Amino acid sequence: MGFLGAGAATVGIGGVAAAPLAHAAAPPAGSAALPPTSSPKYWSAVERLFMLDKKVLFMNVGTVGSPPREVLDTVDRVHREVAVGAVSAYSNFADVRAVAARGYGCDPDELVISHNTSDGMSKILAGLALKEGDEILTTNHEHSGGNVPMAMARDRHGVVIKRVALPVGNEQRAEDYVELFRRAITSRTKVLAFSAPTYKTGTMLPIHMLAKLAQDHGLISVVDGAHIPGMMAYNFHELGVDFLAGSAAKWQCGPGGTGILYIRNKILPRYNPNPLPEFWPVVSSGYPTEGGLPPRSNGPTESYDIASGLQTVGNSSLAIMAGVRNVCEVWDRIGRNRIQDHVLGLSGYLKELIVERWGAKSLYSPKDDPRLVCALTSFAPFRAAGDVHDAAKTATLVARLKDEYGIVIRTSDFPVVGSAKPHQAVRVSTHLFHQKEDVERVVDALWALSGDMS
Repeated sequence: MGFLGAGAATVGIGGVAAAPLAHAAAPPAGSAALPPTSSPKYWSAVERLFMLDKKVLFMNVGTVGSPPREVLDTVDRVHREVAVGAVSAYSNFADVRAVAARGYGCDPDELVISHNTSDGMSKILAGLALKEGDEILTTNHEHSGGNVPMAMARDRHGVVIKRVALPVGNEQRAEDYVELFRRAITSRTKVLAFSAPTYKTGTMLPIHMLAKLAQDHGLISVVDGAHIPGMMAYNFHELGVDFLAGSAAKWQCGPGGTGILYIRNKILPRYNPNPLPEFWPVVSSGYPTEGGLPPRSNGPTESYDIASGLQTVGNSSLAIMAGVRNVCEVWDRIGRNRIQDHVLGLSGYLKELIVERWGAKSLYSPKDDPRLVCALTSFAPFRAAGDVHDAAKTATLVARLKDEYGIVIRTSDFPVVGSAKPHQAVRVSTHLFHQKEDVERVVDALWALSGDMS
């Protein structure tokens, strides 16, 4: 069967199927050769699926991931097959979307393979029917991938942006964040937009609770979920959100320049009973030029494949799409819940070690409310209180950590309620190719360096 599989001729709204490639989607021989999950060597075997430089401990997956060997082999093979056959890729990639949707708990008509989170957020916010005076309620810890399209909506359409100032650290509970948003909603609020987790502190804002808040007030919910794919085993339907944009190249470890975009495309009252928001596929070559689409569904069955319209954008890359499909299959073979448990377990262990050395007040990431945790951990690495404002010193610490200890993490800065200056922190990512000894190694190195620099 070719790369596009049996569904190659089913192209949704106006797309053209790509020519098939022989065996392009077949998994490489031995790709599933892992010991039993009960084996103490299981996660070490998972680690060997990747080709990360063994001389460097890479703990910055929140910035970029590393594709497994078999995914790299797939991308390389399909690139060569495309070159040999001069094969075009005018497609809605229904088969790739079907595999990805299965792992994310949604349907193929709701799932787009985008370029990255910023691309997804731009498509969401540009596609909403917002007008002058409408309010977007968001936070002061957003990424530019969301801030920029919100700014465009403000400057182009007169949309008002309101921000909730997020508290940080381990003293909050999920209900505290929900209440902050609740108090900020006005009669003009139309959209609730937030990052979960926040990339600055690693606070997993309670998506389901905030989605319910949005539903209760008739608002559109938009999630910058850059770090969710590949880290968390969330079912997108169960979250109850209208839109979620994420990366396929960070924690999901797919090819560079790939993302995940979820668009609610049917009404499932159990999860979200509200009408579907008006939405336009603003980047598309699959929109019907002869006339508009039918009205969006008002029930549990979609009226059309909205994801196909966004996926159909002219000639694409068969190789990159094959890589996304392959990496989703790798995650499904390992088990998304198993991965989530592993990475959150390592993050929890890291936070406990940080508290032992630096104290609980050093943490900017929650640890005690399980609804607020993820595998991103941010904390203040120095012992002197004033050093939380020293960006140059924090950057030097991270640079020395790489040069002297062979460990890669990153810095983070963000506003803190009650502080006149932003706080400077370090951010550590714990993923499926890490072990407990890696967590201990980074803590020991940071403790030694911060002491040397005090």
